[in-house]
Amino acid sequence: MSLIAAGSRISAVIPVGVRVSDVPTLFAEYQQGLEACGLPFELIYVMDGPNTTVLQGLKALQSAGAPLLIVQLTRSFGEATAVMAGTERASGDIIVTLPAYFQIVGSEIPKLVHALADCDVAIGYRQPRAGGAFETLRRSAFHGLLGSVTGAHFHDLGCGARALKRRVLEEISLYGDQHRFLAVLAEHHGFPVREVPVTQSPRDRFEGAYRPREYTRGFLDIFTVFFLVRFTKKPLRFFGMMGASTFAIGALLLAWIILERIIYAQPLADRPLLLLSSLLVVLGLQLFALGLLGELIIFTHAQSIKGYQVAEVIEFPSAEAKTREGGPAELLRYADTSTR
Repeated sequence: MSLIAAGSRISAVIPVGVRVSDVPTLFAEYQQGLEACGLPFELIYVMDGPNTTVLQGLKALQSAGAPLLIVQLTRSFGEATAVMAGTERASGDIIVTLPAYFQIVGSEIPKLVHALADCDVAIGYRQPRAGGAFETLRRSAFHGLLGSVTGAHFHDLGCGARALKRRVLEEISLYGDQHRFLAVLAEHHGFPVREVPVTQSPRDRFEGAYRPREYTRGFLDIFTVFFLVRFTKKPLRFFGMMGASTFAIGALLLAWIILERIIYAQPLADRPLLLLSSLLVVLGLQLFALGLLGELIIFTHAQSIKGYQVAEVIEFPSAEAKTREGGPAELLRYADTSTR
């Protein structure tokens, strides 16, 4: 991978949601960290829903000459949508996402930016992590489950500090709560992803509590990413596998009932197993048909779907260029004869 170009520009996108820290202090810390990168930069605050206090603080900074842009969304759409909205208005070829609250030390931002010299996405990995035994267990369970179903093994997807090349977000569309799975989706698209150890802010303290609804959403999000990563372009494998299994179980039960009727003269009336086996057979056929329909849709749009990323194109030098460079005569003769 080539080093970061000297003319690169950084656009820091900061989605502002429910959790917000002291605006002027955090802005000053981020500004110092971005200045240390040695590249021109801009800060884009995306207001994900109304927040009068934060908006007034940002306008005061803007009036004082701070290099920031404020994007106000009509309502709360989620952090992932806020990141995409900020990226659409960013002018830099390097996008840095930062949380609107204290999470990492601002001086660690250059680590993420300079890591892009040998990757396309650099995500923060807070070390050492704060929190008790339950918090550690919860994080390990989340990342372990995600790694087992997607094959992507990361340690701190909850960190909102990331640096990535702009083309990554041009290829990946985030929505809902998919911002935390950005590294997984980028790796699936073929972009090199790297975890960068960063120092956690001593003021990074979540004093609330996660409700059962949030755990349920997290599990459903993992299932969504699992399907997007594994079966987006091959739905028949997913639905076909489920349909075939369901159909096989129903067919075996139905065959057993028929054998009992033929051999042992068992009556078919008033047997719930007959109804269950019939439903499993029908459900299996429906699942298989659903997967086949998905395959037909993908086949129809296959020409507009790009499922790969090009890292580099190395052209074969012409004979004329080799002559100027003083290349070997054997190579020149090969190049000349190959064009006849």
